[in-house]
Amino acid sequence: MLALIAGQGGLPPHLARVLAARGEPPLVCEMEQFPSDVTGYYPRLTFRLETLGTFLARLVEIGVTQVCMAGAVRRPEIDPARIDALTASLVPRLKAAMALGDDGTLREIIAVFEEYGLSVIGAYQVDPDLVPRAGVLCGTLPDDIAADIAAGQAALARMGAADLGQAVILRAGRVVAQEDDRGTAALLAGVEGGADGGLLYKAPKPGQDLRVDMPTIGPDTAAQAVRAGLSGIVVQAGGVIVLDRAALVAALNAAGLFLWVHP
Repeated sequence: MLALIAGQGGLPPHLARVLAARGEPPLVCEMEQFPSDVTGYYPRLTFRLETLGTFLARLVEIGVTQVCMAGAVRRPEIDPARIDALTASLVPRLKAAMALGDDGTLREIIAVFEEYGLSVIGAYQVDPDLVPRAGVLCGTLPDDIAADIAAGQAALARMGAADLGQAVILRAGRVVAQEDDRGTAALLAGVEGGADGGLLYKAPKPGQDLRVDMPTIGPDTAAQAVRAGLSGIVVQAGGVIVLDRAALVAALNAAGLFLWVHP
């Protein structure tokens, strides 16, 4: 059985539908403080970080062998009084990992799941079609795009070293704005109407574990790119999920923007 650790956004509902269509409905697991957007009938289980050990033991008890973590999750407030016996031994490890940033936290969480005999798989392994092959999916690339790509790759390398963000906005070979822990939507909202033909470049940070934190774009990203005044979007092939691709491409096409899956 597969447990879908469902955060917020459109990815968890998509994965739940894909699995249900195969006759393999997942166990939908949601953090109590942040319910997902998964609708319909699925077996469900809620949990809190204060009882993570008990939650993992329960997954093993009911026969879960694989776990897929998908969707946006914010760090919840921890109530020390609610930490149970099976979780208490994990607290020092998780605190130390959190001090290392998001990547360190996720790596430690994966390690804990695997110690319980649970195999952690990525959304792209559940539905490989989420990750498109390299190529121009719509629109026409500008002649000077090579300078933007080089600047974007350099910026993400620096950001990756600091564990900060997965996207930048570029224009004329220069970084106009870069993502922080608020995400891509906040990045685009911050330049709404002022990007003046720039582009959004999104790719994984160096060394990022794509099983649990693969960058994602979708129709909402397209709508925001249009409002920001961008000329297009570039994502790294093999490293970015394109959710609801047909709708995203249609929205970009209608507004005259390009989408390039860069090799």
